[in-house]
Amino acid sequence: MHNLPHWHTEGAIKVKLTVNGKSHEIDAEPAMPLLWVLRDELSLPGTKYGCGMAQCGACTVHVDGKAVRSCVTPVGSVSGAVTTVEGLGSPTTLHAVQAAWIEHQVAQCGYCQSGQIMSAAALLQKNPAPTDADIDEAMSGNLCRCGAYSRIRAAIHGAARHVQRTRGA
Repeated sequence: MHNLPHWHTEGAIKVKLTVNGKSHEIDAEPAMPLLWVLRDELSLPGTKYGCGMAQCGACTVHVDGKAVRSCVTPVGSVSGAVTTVEGLGSPTTLHAVQAAWIEHQVAQCGYCQSGQIMSAAALLQKNPAPTDADIDEAMSGNLCRCGAYSRIRAAIHGAARHVQRTRGA
């Protein structure tokens, strides 16, 4: 369980969420960040706490396919379907970005990877053939302390080629 900040339940309301295709109803304060709901209430630890200020991207998830920073997104404001890194692919059927991450050996310490992967997947959903400039812009809010940026870019290009082949098939 997290300890920053401590969320009390005195002002809790029933919140209905669809996360990774499953419906959930939880008691939470509307201002509670989506990150803590995912990690603490729904036991989905893949989304990471990095900075708590939407500056590092470790907490990136999708809401209706759009990349959002869950550390600053109040759960009471979420009305769309949420996808976390746990719901992006499966162990037997990886998402193209997950497969490219492995192929290009992107991960080092791994802490930022779920946010990086979620931002990359949102980019490819919107733009299946991104340029280096497109990738740099889309990924600019995701920090990697290990400096794996060149491998991240290569993996996104690899995933883009896979997406293009499968859409053209």
